[in-house]
Amino acid sequence: MAHAHDHGAGQLDVDVADHVGKRMWAAVAVCLVAVLVGLVALWPSGSDRGDDPLGLDGDPVPATVISEAVEPCSYDPLLGCRQIGLIPGSGAFEGERLTFEQPLASPIRDGDAILVDISAQDGGDPLIFFYDFERSTPLLLLLLVFVTAIIVLGRWRGAGALAGLAASLVVIVVFLLPALLEGANAVAVALVASGAIAFIALFLAHGFNLATAAALLASIASLAITAVLAWLFVVTSKLTGLADETVGYLGALGNEINPQGLLLAGVVIGSLGVLDDVTVTQVSAVWELKHAKPDADFAELYSRAVRIGRDHISSTVNTLFLAYAGASLPLLLLFREAGQSLSSAATREVVAVEIVRALVGSIGLVASVPISTALAAAALGTRSSPPRVEPLASE
Repeated sequence: MAHAHDHGAGQLDVDVADHVGKRMWAAVAVCLVAVLVGLVALWPSGSDRGDDPLGLDGDPVPATVISEAVEPCSYDPLLGCRQIGLIPGSGAFEGERLTFEQPLASPIRDGDAILVDISAQDGGDPLIFFYDFERSTPLLLLLLVFVTAIIVLGRWRGAGALAGLAASLVVIVVFLLPALLEGANAVAVALVASGAIAFIALFLAHGFNLATAAALLASIASLAITAVLAWLFVVTSKLTGLADETVGYLGALGNEINPQGLLLAGVVIGSLGVLDDVTVTQVSAVWELKHAKPDADFAELYSRAVRIGRDHISSTVNTLFLAYAGASLPLLLLFREAGQSLSSAATREVVAVEIVRALVGSIGLVASVPISTALAAAALGTRSSPPRVEPLASE
């Protein structure tokens, strides 16, 4: 018999028909080879694109505001400006007391930690531009709270999930972004990156076992459906991908990126996380059902688990729509204030893009339920003897 072992918090042994386990692992191996080939073929060359295409002289400099006062503006004494005193924390002017002007409405106040761009003028005097507020401390605190909550509640499973999250970020930073900037096919890059993330994240979080393999295969299949649907409706809807002004900035910097392909890549990457959640939950449901009723066959496991999936889908789809609606809320308010009808606003590309994202992603979620349920039921429903099982997501 084929045995799968969970190297997480406890050992997971699942007895399945030998031919079922072999076929499933063979499918996983084929997907792995496809992902590896894609990584090799699309791996960025790492060629130098210029250290400072925006002319900002690298990263902004951290500084501490030591004073702020309202004084006449240097360019017009009849107008008032805020004179901001600061001390840079690094760079050529580190430790020096400098000042620069800001409008009266500026939110900068004494004691704030800010980021500034400082460049030396011809005479050697610094030219200072406010970049943003320095937010590393509260963000690091939030990250610490997040990691602590995951570790306390998830224990070893939580640690695996965090390792998967870190690996996902590495894939995005090391492979996805550089490959897109080099002009590689955006959809191919997104599919390969999603496949790599799915392999790493699922096996790290849930262990190397047949249940994880079923969830992985279901995620990849659902992701392929999502990608095909996204391509079909982006093309037929004539969405250009130019509604996002960031794409225009990338073009101005000389990046030969296909805006439509970038839009498709965003849909694929954005769908992966929710798909993983649904597939893992469905596989776990089948495992629990088999544990509760060891003599259940494929048909019974599938029908019962799909009923569970319907409830999960109804809440997940609503969550997906609310997330996109929340992200587009300022834009929707703008259209409403302009007196445009709902149908008129919905057909504008900037709104239509979000509609396509939500609907295509939701269809992919719906498809993932029967796919993941069928794979898990096929793995467990072929045996009538009680398997030694634990739910996929348990400790």
